[in-house]
Amino acid sequence: MIRFSIRASRLACLTLALGFTTSLAGVALPTTATAQSAAGDPDWPGKGDIFVGTCYQPVDRSPEQIRQDIAIMKAAGFTMVRMGDLSWDSFEPEEGRFTFEWFDDVIAQMHAAGIKVVVDIPGQPAPIWMHKSYPGVDLVNQDGVRLNAASRYWDNISDPDYRRLAKRLAEKMMQRYAHNPAVIALGYDNEIGNGHMSYSEADRLRFVEWLKARYGSIEALNKAWATQRWSRRINTWDQVDLPYNRGPGPNERYLDLHRYWSDDTVGALKDLESVRKQYASNLPVASNFWPTAWTKGFNYLRAWQDISTYGAQGFYPGDPMGASFEVMMNRAGHQTPVWFNEFTAGGGGYYGTPGRSRMWAYFGLLNYSQTFLAWTFNSHIGGEEQALFGLVDHDGRPSWKVDEFGQIAREFKTLKTMGFPRYRDPEVAVHFSFDTMWLTSPPPGPNTMPEYFKGNYTDQVKEGFKPLYQDNIDTAVIDIGHDAIDKYKLVVLSSAYLMDKPMREAVRAYVKQGGTVIMTGYSDKVDVTGKWYETPLPGDLTDVFGLRTNEFYRSQTPLEVRFGASTLTGTDPYYEVLEPSTAKTLATFENTPRKSPAITVNAFGKGQAIYLATAPQSALMGPLIRSLYDQLGIERGPVTPDGVTAREVDGRILYVNTSDKPVAVPFSGAKQSALSGKSYSGTIDLPGYGVELLQ
Repeated sequence: MIRFSIRASRLACLTLALGFTTSLAGVALPTTATAQSAAGDPDWPGKGDIFVGTCYQPVDRSPEQIRQDIAIMKAAGFTMVRMGDLSWDSFEPEEGRFTFEWFDDVIAQMHAAGIKVVVDIPGQPAPIWMHKSYPGVDLVNQDGVRLNAASRYWDNISDPDYRRLAKRLAEKMMQRYAHNPAVIALGYDNEIGNGHMSYSEADRLRFVEWLKARYGSIEALNKAWATQRWSRRINTWDQVDLPYNRGPGPNERYLDLHRYWSDDTVGALKDLESVRKQYASNLPVASNFWPTAWTKGFNYLRAWQDISTYGAQGFYPGDPMGASFEVMMNRAGHQTPVWFNEFTAGGGGYYGTPGRSRMWAYFGLLNYSQTFLAWTFNSHIGGEEQALFGLVDHDGRPSWKVDEFGQIAREFKTLKTMGFPRYRDPEVAVHFSFDTMWLTSPPPGPNTMPEYFKGNYTDQVKEGFKPLYQDNIDTAVIDIGHDAIDKYKLVVLSSAYLMDKPMREAVRAYVKQGGTVIMTGYSDKVDVTGKWYETPLPGDLTDVFGLRTNEFYRSQTPLEVRFGASTLTGTDPYYEVLEPSTAKTLATFENTPRKSPAITVNAFGKGQAIYLATAPQSALMGPLIRSLYDQLGIERGPVTPDGVTAREVDGRILYVNTSDKPVAVPFSGAKQSALSGKSYSGTIDLPGYGVELLQ
């Protein structure tokens, strides 16, 4: 999902070549969305199942090499592989001619070795023969230039011929492998979301049909797009153009452009899901999605229940807090654990670091993960990923990384009897909106919105997530306009710039029924179309928060906030002037001209709505959130120093040192290691990347 440096670097050149930008009906309380549940399917992976293995590309290997590779996997104790992705033309070398026998043989060998297989339906990239036979599958950039399929994912997946042929491939593969004893799950379209927008006339017409379904009339479209500005009124549907992804253009059209391509992407996934329900309903789905890809992306948090059984991702972590945020966003509202369909081992120009993969695997266990598939098994010798280093070197010899993943497999075989993978529901939720992410990252051009909304939306949401991460508290990352929030003790809305009707009604009902919400500045400024409200702010929630706020300023000096007996110093100069009505002031700005309220709380129904009158920043949100723990019955996790994360699981505490430096971790009493049997009293010295499970 949100990928970090390794994966980002290997795609930067594709973005530049394409010339695409690198930016990235409601009910009162949404019913919890439900996907295919492992709880209702006892044969699907669930509690007590942990899988360690690798991604494998047999198309790169000879029959003898495949036999040798599988022997290495078996000796290491691997229990799962993911295969099939990126290989459409190996299954269908020319239109209508299918060759599955080679894959049958590899699966049979995996089964004989006791290794389960995730069959990935390779809808991307499309084969060259398709591009040559069906030109609608080619991308057209916003300058009107048709692009050869020069790189992966340069496919127009909205093209009807692409969709028809992708669905046919899925039918053939699912019919063949649905009841194969080695096959444990399916995946759809590797890294979907990392495609590109297209600008052909056919794409424009499909966009127009989407607008007709959304708005119904030209009049409604003109109102939504504020076309009276700059003499841009549209008189007929024929006058509608596709907005420019890399600019220029107004926010409202840019937002609808992303929504359209999101719906199109979800539609492609639903096509495959319909095939699964027909031919392979016995298998769950764990797909390697990339919804936050800057090239296109899609609104995963409002579609997860229709397209997945397990939240799954390629896990290439940067900072630990960001990695945890990413995993929890992939988990979304699932009741099932997360699968790392690709898991950090080596990488492009990176051979690996001893102990690092093992540390991240334990980190994953803390964050609800169940499956760890190294990317990749064989170091790549050619193509776009040559000099990408896997578990086995270019000459076929196992590297030390095979031993490390073998160690992970052995240790996790024990841990799955000790409460892993984790299933405990988080008690706190942080809201994330793809609409707000897109809207606050407009393309270059004449646009004053970025002059108001400064900073990166995703980073601002993480500022509300950060204190909870530091306190080792499980925190869901969801879209509150889609998933029910009544089960959470606290809901945090950081910079919720766009709030549609489902979101606003969810907040209203949740607080009225006894919930606690924290909302920050920049929130609820624009309606569902992306235009500012013409009513008091925050839009339609002034009574819930007991205030209104129109004025805003940026301080010339760091904001100082008097909160209880402490004076807190902010890190962002933006602040709003609150006008409380029924809200009570909890904290004030000490160095602003009017010393206006910085934090207010309003009793609404049985609950409380708290407003922080500045941009989300952990220096202020941390003390505020922590002040609510006792009141709301939120239990803080194990206390750890910086760099160490931990959770208590079935009476044991798992500590993970995410840094490469040794760290001393204090605790009360005497404890014994469940991994090594070693005894500790009062403190444990974790080496760099060290882990320990104490009981």
